[in-house]
Amino acid sequence: MCLAIPAQLVSEPNEIQMVEVDILGVKRHISTMMAPAARKGDHVLVHAGFAIQIIDEEFAAESLQMLRQMGIKTAEDLEAEADALEAAEAAAGSQAP
Repeated sequence: MCLAIPAQLVSEPNEIQMVEVDILGVKRHISTMMAPAARKGDHVLVHAGFAIQIIDEEFAAESLQMLRQMGIKTAEDLEAEADALEAAEAAAGSQAP
């Protein structure tokens, strides 16, 4: 079974059809060679570094919500966890004799 993740294009495709996308707050570069009509602002399904299909915003939102329910974390979630870990480590270090 394969999994495709919804993403939104945040840049226009360049001369080799590469774009920057946002996936739950994480930015990645992918190819639009398999979905050449995709443009900045469009939502696409991404699999193995390729946009494989343009999708509508509603489908993207529903799919991302299901992923969140399954435990997929956003970039903000990961940053908050890292900040909490740093704070805990700093507190533990300041309590050392």
